[in-house]
Amino acid sequence: MQTESTLLTLSDWRQAYLRGARAADLLSARASRLASDSPARAWILRLSAQSVAQRAAELDALMPAGADEEARRAVLVRLPLFGVPFAVKDNIDVAGLPTTAACPEHQKVPAECATVVQRLLEAGAVLIGKTNLDQFATGLVGTRSPHGGPASVFDAGRISGGSSSGSAVAVGRADVAFALGTDTAGSGRVPAGFNQIVGLKPTPGRVSTAGVLPACRTLDCVSIFALTADDAAVVLQVLEGPDTRDDYSQFTPGPALLQARRGAVLGAPLRIGVPAEPKLRAQDGYDAAWDAACRQARSLGAELVALDFQVLHEVAQLLYEGPWVAERYAVLEQLLRELPQAIDPTVASVVRKAESQRAVDAFR
Repeated sequence: MQTESTLLTLSDWRQAYLRGARAADLLSARASRLASDSPARAWILRLSAQSVAQRAAELDALMPAGADEEARRAVLVRLPLFGVPFAVKDNIDVAGLPTTAACPEHQKVPAECATVVQRLLEAGAVLIGKTNLDQFATGLVGTRSPHGGPASVFDAGRISGGSSSGSAVAVGRADVAFALGTDTAGSGRVPAGFNQIVGLKPTPGRVSTAGVLPACRTLDCVSIFALTADDAAVVLQVLEGPDTRDDYSQFTPGPALLQARRGAVLGAPLRIGVPAEPKLRAQDGYDAAWDAACRQARSLGAELVALDFQVLHEVAQLLYEGPWVAERYAVLEQLLRELPQAIDPTVASVVRKAESQRAVDAFR
């Protein structure tokens, strides 16, 4: 039987439970390992071993000892994330746990979970803890936190990327099978790339942001970190769907991602936009990796369409230099006035740009 340290993907966890493993055994071993091994800077809060054990016992009660494989499989169909450990970025609410967004002075203890967390729990997932981030999800480096910045899983001298730094590192180290972050300007995709894992940013509105501290409310997305694209697709299928708590939520039936990966024909061939001039030209093999990725996409039948990305760079600048900064300011205005020292200086310098903006700037 596999030990918890060899369980990486959702498929690994599923197969272990199909063979008769108990959640209590696997998760207590995982919690014990993390207590002594996991880098503190990736986590802001980890649940106690007792809390994890209680959750595992609740799940084991749904999978009676001695049940045959068919009965176990039925439970796993009903609970597709049964007994799978996960983490959430600390700007996402978990009932009874503090949400700080890496600013202890901004702490609140919510009475209910964010919709995304609730859906994961209802699918059988087991929360391990809350992860570090660039304060108020403002940054792409992972270092703007009073808890320090977690390093890349490959090199302690390199940054993890941000803002969802801790979630990316927790998955990259296989502390958890998947994690939630947020992504407005790259906060999910950048740290995923820096730690060589999958970072999925869903289309805005496809996944609820109810219970997520806003950075830029009109553009915020909950992102998914996983070790494989299949795993990210499974988690997305659990999370997606309309939510009356979120005014931006949309009904999005969309294609079945797993069916697409298994060869189902879903319509027109996939067209992928790529920079007309990639401008990577960097060290450490980035160009070779880029070329290999393009070849792989073509081999799978995708059409690569060269685009001028300059307009996208200009749009991206609006998030930190243009009128969208006002959305961040609306969230932090009171804290900036009453307790400015609580805010990271770089974060404050970004958000304060809104103080000199005029309404007309939003339409330029």
